[in-house]
Amino acid sequence: MHDSALEQQVAKLSELERRILDKVAHRKPVARDIVAEFEQRLTLGERTADRIASFGGSWIFIGIFVAVMVGWIVLNIARPLGFDPYPFILLNLVLSCLAAMQAPIIMMSQNRMSQKDRLDASHDYEVNLKAEMEIAALHLKLDELHLRQLDAIARIESLLLERAAP
Repeated sequence: MHDSALEQQVAKLSELERRILDKVAHRKPVARDIVAEFEQRLTLGERTADRIASFGGSWIFIGIFVAVMVGWIVLNIARPLGFDPYPFILLNLVLSCLAAMQAPIIMMSQNRMSQKDRLDASHDYEVNLKAEMEIAALHLKLDELHLRQLDAIARIESLLLERAAP
């Protein structure tokens, strides 16, 4: 009868909870390196987009970008017939193209980072759930040990009382 109630309780668990319960029962670890697993599945394009987004959001990129802009403007102002005279229409076109290419690449990288964060959160939940189950099992064992000790104390007391009685 007790096994039937336990089976009913297990049947109510979600697939994830059953998987964790199985790992607890068989003493299997739940923790793993999610970041390494995630990065192994990245395609060449995704890794490239991440590197471009990382560089595009760095101080090195900003420094190079400012230097190129100042150089472009100085070169075209210093020469009377520069290749892109004021109001720098070609420079505006180049900047627009750069922004048009950089924005989707950064968005792709951010989407991947949010995917990784969701995987991380899911993994944290699994580890926490297993820890909670292990703690509950430890509480049961401690309760059982406590009951055994109380039983042993009660038996000792009854033996002492029997011996003390005339």
